[in-house]
Amino acid sequence: MEVEFATQKLAKVCNSQKQLIRKYGERTAGLIRECLDDLAAVERLADMRTLPHHRCHELHGSRKGEFSLDLVHPYRLIFVPGNKPIPRLADGGIDWAAVTAVVVTGVENTHG
Repeated sequence: MEVEFATQKLAKVCNSQKQLIRKYGERTAGLIRECLDDLAAVERLADMRTLPHHRCHELHGSRKGEFSLDLVHPYRLIFVPGNKPIPRLADGGIDWAAVTAVVVTGVENTHG
């Protein structure tokens, strides 16, 4: 899958293990790198469901349309579909099987 970043600053941090460790610590940096590598390795977003250790899931409420992958609690890697237009199901939901690109928007605590 194609993985892009919302900002150049985020791309610079995420593409440098040294900067990831400096910003997030060694354990979280390792998990971020693993998530990014797994996103890049799958063909479509639906394939991430077969990797339960990441717990890929859609967010709700004001964050509808965003997805997250678990890191070190409470932090998550946040991303949105990168396909234009975003593939939709008949009920209006996002078609995970048709999403072949994502845009990483950040690393956040989505619970606080």
